[in-house]
Formats: sequence, C-alpha cells, structure tokens
Amino acid sequence: MNIHEYQAKALLRSYGAPVSDGRVVLRAEEAKTAAGALDGPLWVVKAQIHAGGRGKGHFKEADAGEKGGVRLARSVEEAEAEAKRMLGRTLVTHQTGPAGKQVGRIYIEDGSDIARELYLALLIDRKSSRIAFVCSTEGGMDIEAVAAETPEKILSFAVDPATGYQPFHGRRIAFMLGLEGKQVKQCVALMGTLYKLFTERDCEMLEINPLIVTPEGDLKCLDAKMGFDSNALYRQPDIAALRDESEEDSKELAASKYDLNYIALDGEIGCMVNGAGLAMATMDIIKLYGAAPANFLDVGGGATKEKVTEAFKIITSDPNVKGILVNIFGGIMRCDIIAEGIIAAVREVGLQVPLVVRLEGTNVEKGKAIIAESGLNVIAADDLGDAAKKIVQAVRG
Repeated sequence: MNIHEYQAKALLRSYGAPVSDGRVVLRAEEAKTAAGALDGPLWVVKAQIHAGGRGKGHFKEADAGEKGGVRLARSVEEAEAEAKRMLGRTLVTHQTGPAGKQVGRIYIEDGSDIARELYLALLIDRKSSRIAFVCSTEGGMDIEAVAAETPEKILSFAVDPATGYQPFHGRRIAFMLGLEGKQVKQCVALMGTLYKLFTERDCEMLEINPLIVTPEGDLKCLDAKMGFDSNALYRQPDIAALRDESEEDSKELAASKYDLNYIALDGEIGCMVNGAGLAMATMDIIKLYGAAPANFLDVGGGATKEKVTEAFKIITSDPNVKGILVNIFGGIMRCDIIAEGIIAAVREVGLQVPLVVRLEGTNVEKGKAIIAESGLNVIAADDLGDAAKKIVQAVRG
C-alpha cells in the first residue's frame, strides 16, 4: 500500500526527521488559508498523486509552456492560484502512463534553499531478505537512469538483522555522499531514525529524493515516498487508515475486497489461475504463443464459488480483454467449485469473448461435466500449452 507525500512527511516528522512545514489542501477555497499558515516567503505547491516525476509531468490539455505538478509561489495569492489550477485536473507523468491521475489533493509547504541534492532510499532486498540502504550523490534524478548511466555513483548495502542499524552504517552513507563536519553526525542520526520507522511501520520502501543539504549545512528530507507491506496492515491500523482508494486501479480495489490477488496488466488475455507460481507460468506461456496477459489473478487455494464469480466479473470488466484463460490445478482448490463459479459468473455477466478452460486435479471430472452440461460456449484444453495455444488462436482469429 502506498501513501501520499504529505502523509509520508507527517510520519517522518513524528519520528523526528527534518522536513519542511506544510499543509494539505482538499478544496480550492482552503488554499489561501493553508498558504497563510506557513512562513514563506517562498511556497512550494505540489500535486499529490501516487506517482513519481510530478515536477516533469504535464496536465492534460495544458496550455503551452504550463508548468508541471510541482510549482513555486512567491506570495500567498500565487500559491492559492497555483493550487486552484491543479486541483481536479489530470496529471500525466512517466509513471502514470498516458491516462494520468486526477489530482484530488494539493500539498503546500515552505520553500527550501538548496545547496546540494542527494538520493536516499530504504527497501527490502529480495535477494538477501534484508533491509537495504541505497544512496547516491545524484539526487533529484530517476535512480533508474543513474543506475543505467553512472552506476558507480550508487552505494547499496543490506543491514544484518542480527545487529540492526549501527552508526557505522550511517557514516558509510555520509562518506559516500561527500558529507562533512556536522553533516556526518546528522546523517548517522537520520539513518537510524529512518531505519526505526521502516521496521516499526512495516515499510517495503522509503525513498527520499531529494535529500538536500541546505546552505547552512543541514540535512532535510525534501520529498518522500513510502510503501507498506499490505500483509502487515492488520497490525498497523493507523497506516491502513491513510489508504486513498481513489489512487488505486478500480479492478485491483474490487479484488482486494474479496481477498483476490489481482494486478492489472496491458495485454489482451484475461487469466484466472490458482497459485502464484502457476499464474506466472500461465502468463509466460501466453507470451510464448505470441499474445500478452491482461492481468495476474490468483484466486488462491481455498477459493469459494462466490470468489470465483467475482474474479470472473473483474476480468470481464477490463475492456482490453479479448479472451479469457482459466487454468486450475486442483489441490485444495476443487475443480467443481471453479466450474460452478465460472458458470454462475457467465450467466450473470454474459460471455462476450472466447473462454478456454483447463482443469486438472481434485474433482476434475466433476468440473468438466459441470461445464459440459452448462451449454456454455467454452473451449476445453488438455494441458497448459494446449490452453495457451487455443486462447491465442481464438483471440487472433
């Protein structure tokens, strides 16, 4: 689960990390009051969406030369005007895709003088199963571009959970970033603070880009992105309360309410599979036969008829889906339950695209019989390769 910048900064502030003072604006008429509550004389007006690259982004149907989703203002009135220009419009960045995201919140904060811009992140290193620090002297840039063009400017290392964060970790980062004097001590303290927040709040990612050095020589977190482990939200109710459902894909949101593991993709073949590994294999073989999956959908090992029905509805709600492949290997998940769910869903929402079903495992004969006797126009498949070949052929004509 991701949160907005203003929410991330509130968390950072609660842990004692240095951030600018700011106010969130939900309605245009609140902008002047919010800006007036800050010191100035420079204000930064930021669109709040769950995507990076806001400053370099653009609004749909923007006027020529119009600035992106991060703007400077030199008066309360100018800050108010900029907020009004952004609220309700659709911001497009390299992370949103061409559809963009509608701006429903604005964050106005005190401007900061910048002497240097640095990059810092904490994340879960999947290879070592440890928390890793990533830092670079190239702050304010996309870290992917830095990694591709100047990888020597990135330092990355994992922290041993047996010892946890130690001051030498902070000093290592400080020396890599070229910090000196009091900045080294600030860096050691800040890294400890961020590590504590990361572990206590079940974060998956915490990115500060940029981490700045002010003209006075102090460190400050100028921007912040945070993502959290959704499986741990049951023990983080205050974090779960920060969820902004308007920022999430409507299909993924519907799937989460039925405990379905769904991720929307850009292809044309809708997939319904039980088990993450089998779902990945199904997507791979669809690609092998020349098409692309429209989603990752794992209905789980203990799916009910109702869950299968909802899963089918979610798949068919995607206008990009030109065909559906159901691939079930029944262990705990019985094939007859899947078959009943498919039939119930088709009868409720209809079937406008080709459907290929491959069933194997527990109660497979019952499942096949249920589908065969349903009168539905379903293409049966014997194995995964046969299923992928048939659905691609059906979609491609």
